[in-house]
Amino acid sequence: MRQAWQRIYYAIAMLRWSVLIAVIVLHAVVSYIVLGLTGETSLIADPAVYFYYYMTTATTVGYGDLSPQTELGRSVAAIVILPGAIALFTAVLGKAVSDIGSHWRKGLDGKGSYANRTDHIVIVGWQERATKRLIETLLEDRRASARPVLLAAAVEDNPLPDAIDFVFTPTLSDLDGFARAGAAGANTILIRGANDDDTLAATLAARAIAPDVHIVAHIENEDTARLIETQIRNIEVFSSISVDMMVRAAHDPGASRLASLMFSSRTESTAYSMHVPADTPPLYYLDALVALKRSHRITLIGVSEEGGLHLDLNCVGDRQIKGGDTLFYIANERREPTAAQWHDLARELA
Repeated sequence: MRQAWQRIYYAIAMLRWSVLIAVIVLHAVVSYIVLGLTGETSLIADPAVYFYYYMTTATTVGYGDLSPQTELGRSVAAIVILPGAIALFTAVLGKAVSDIGSHWRKGLDGKGSYANRTDHIVIVGWQERATKRLIETLLEDRRASARPVLLAAAVEDNPLPDAIDFVFTPTLSDLDGFARAGAAGANTILIRGANDDDTLAATLAARAIAPDVHIVAHIENEDTARLIETQIRNIEVFSSISVDMMVRAAHDPGASRLASLMFSSRTESTAYSMHVPADTPPLYYLDALVALKRSHRITLIGVSEEGGLHLDLNCVGDRQIKGGDTLFYIANERREPTAAQWHDLARELA
C-alpha cells in the first residue's frame, strides 16, 4: 500500500502544473459529491465553508471546528478525502520546491534567460582576475539598478552569484547567448575575449543582436582597434595604453598617477560624462565651465558633438555647447544637472 501511494505521489509530482491543478479540482469535486451523498450537508451547504474544510484537511491543520458528523461520513473522509487531499497538497509543495530549485540551478548554470531585462550592462568574456576587478568596479560606479549579466564560455557556472547574473554560451559569437543575456535592451556591452579574434567575433554578434546599444571592446592590436572603430558605429575600442603611459611619465613625471586618478572609481577627482538635454539652448564653453564649477562643483574638460567620434579637449572659450552634446568632466562623484537646471543655466548665461 505504501509503495502504491509513493508511486501516485511521484507520478503527480512529475506532472505539469496544469495537470496537477486539474487533479486537485477533480478530487475536491468528488469529495464534495461524496459528502453530499453521505448526508454531511453542514460541510457543503456554503462553498466558503467547504473550501475552508477542504483546505484545513489538505494541510493537516485540523482545527476540529468542522468535521463529518455521521459514521458513514467519517469513513468516507478517512478513505477518500484525507489521503487524497494530503497527498495532493504534499505534491504541490514538492513540485513548488523542485521548480524553485530548478529555476535557481538553471540561472546558476547559465541556462536562464534575461531577454526582457533593460538598462543593464552585459559583460562578454571571462578572464578571472581581470573580469572580477571589472565587475567590482562596475558595481561601485553603477548608475543603473539592474544587475549586470556575464556572458561567457570559459566558466560553467556563475562565478559571482551574489553580484551578477550569468549566461553560458559555447562561443562568444553565439547569437542565442546574446539574446538570452538581454543584449538588445542593454545600456552597454563590454567585450573582452581571450584574444582579438574572439573579441572581434563577439563584437560582430553583439552588433547584430543589439544594433543601437553602445559597445566597448578591448583589442590588443591597435590597427585592428582603429579599423573596428571606423567601421562600426556607436562603439569604443581600446588597446593597452601602458606603453603610452610609460613614455608620457618619462617626459612628464606624475602623468601615470594623473591617468590612474582620472579613470579610477575608487578615488576622488574622477572623469565622468553627461549628456546635454536635446532641447537645451546653445551656450558657450567658457561660460558653461565657470557656471558648472560654481553650481555643481565639476570641472569641464571636453565636449563631443551628438553622434560624433571627435572629442574636443581644451576647447576655445567661444565654442558652442548644444543640446545632444556629450560633456566630459572631473568631479568627486557623478553629478548631472536636470533638464530644468540646464534651461535655467542657459537663461542665466544668455
